[in-house]
Amino acid sequence: MINVLSYLEQSARRVPDKCVFADPDRAVSYAAFLRTAKAVGTALSVVFRPNEAIPVFLPKSVDTLEAFFGSVYAGCFYCQLDMRLPAERLLRIISILGPRAIVTARAFEEKIREMNYTGDLLFLEDLRAVPADEDRLAKIRAAAIDTDPLYCNFTSGSTGTPKGVLVSHRSVIDFIDCFTEIFHITENDVIGNQAPFDFDVSVKDIYSTLKTGATMQIIPTRYFSVPAELLDYLCERHVTTLIWAVSAVCLLSRLHGFSYRIPAEVNKVIFSGEVMPVKQLGIWREALPDAVFANVYGPTEITCNCTYYIVDRDFAPGETLPMGKPFPNERVFLLDAEDRLIPDAALPPEPRTGEVCVAGTALALGYLGDAAATACVFTQNPLNPHYPERIYRTGDLAYYDAAGDLVFAGRKDFQIKHMGHRIELGEIEAAMDSLPEIGRAVCLFRNDKICAFYTGDIEKAALSAALKKRLPEYMVPRTFRKLDEIPLNKNGKADRKALEMML
Repeated sequence: MINVLSYLEQSARRVPDKCVFADPDRAVSYAAFLRTAKAVGTALSVVFRPNEAIPVFLPKSVDTLEAFFGSVYAGCFYCQLDMRLPAERLLRIISILGPRAIVTARAFEEKIREMNYTGDLLFLEDLRAVPADEDRLAKIRAAAIDTDPLYCNFTSGSTGTPKGVLVSHRSVIDFIDCFTEIFHITENDVIGNQAPFDFDVSVKDIYSTLKTGATMQIIPTRYFSVPAELLDYLCERHVTTLIWAVSAVCLLSRLHGFSYRIPAEVNKVIFSGEVMPVKQLGIWREALPDAVFANVYGPTEITCNCTYYIVDRDFAPGETLPMGKPFPNERVFLLDAEDRLIPDAALPPEPRTGEVCVAGTALALGYLGDAAATACVFTQNPLNPHYPERIYRTGDLAYYDAAGDLVFAGRKDFQIKHMGHRIELGEIEAAMDSLPEIGRAVCLFRNDKICAFYTGDIEKAALSAALKKRLPEYMVPRTFRKLDEIPLNKNGKADRKALEMML
């Protein structure tokens, strides 16, 4: 298999009348979804050339998925534009993509024009009405190769510019084939989609569904602030599989959702994005004693995940849930500060911590339009002087426990993990520095909060409001501290230890 469309086509032949995707407003069968994707793909192929970016400006819905797979039939790669992001950030992303047009719906034309986007728009309503041209699509497909890009997800960038992680068909196929087998996802499953479509957790939902002939129920974001509605939705839609960010999993347990209702048909809970608190995990395991629980780890740059750990025991307070062992066909290893290999037997008297590095087919193609940033982290394996072998240096630190499982131990730089997102503190600082009232800005991450220190003539409320126009909500600091001067260390850099003492 060289193209993810084979997943859709094979399942459509096997279970044509079965529901593939559903949201609160509509549901679509495999056969109908396939027809629409081909129609949209035919229309898009007239406008776009193969391997070009097609941004999609639509809310998370069945409609959005039709636009995605129409893009793939056109031989292109898709990129979800999160409508909740500030206009300034969206325009930066669009400028990186450099698209011929944006796919949206007429209902959102005014919203996108209000951002001062002046390029062309294509409306999904019109694209659906174009008759599918099977010969045209066949020619596009015949010219495709498995390393063609499939999607682009944007992550935080230390310079203030988001980085577009470009992932190929081959990487997704390689990962999903293993993922569905390990976690026994089948056509009998109903996957409850939590993640936004610009967050790679959703990649597991979408492609696990298509590969196995399962059904994916799209859960509205608003339900995650109302546990009763969320639990009703899971039960009424007969959801069996949750592939969620840790923050979403913990929401139900922290708000005592299971005292209202238990989603008894859920038999798989797979979580990622942050370290799972063992207390919250214990609440879930007590509520669903027969379910499989698994911790999966991996940054966007390696296509979803590279390690997994299936929970097989209770964890005491203070224990850390392991990251686990590598997925098949992924080489995951630790390098010390001198780029020497840390063996998995490196245990007592003290575990040796090193940077998590990954090699294998699952590596992303790189950062769209940013060769310099790509070269910094997608590098030659320093352990291999004999032939080209690309690795991704995650910047995450880990060590091996007594069972040989990897355990997360923090970051080696100023990147953090917050609310399921990897965030460069430098991007927040750059956004603050861009304000004329700010003299200097430094951010820290402590006790699961982003804290900002600054000098300048602006009050905290005004600063927070200004940042909300430039950054996603999850990147806006929770606390601000105005200083006369930022303390410096002996090298003339911001003294972060001194700032930490002020918290």
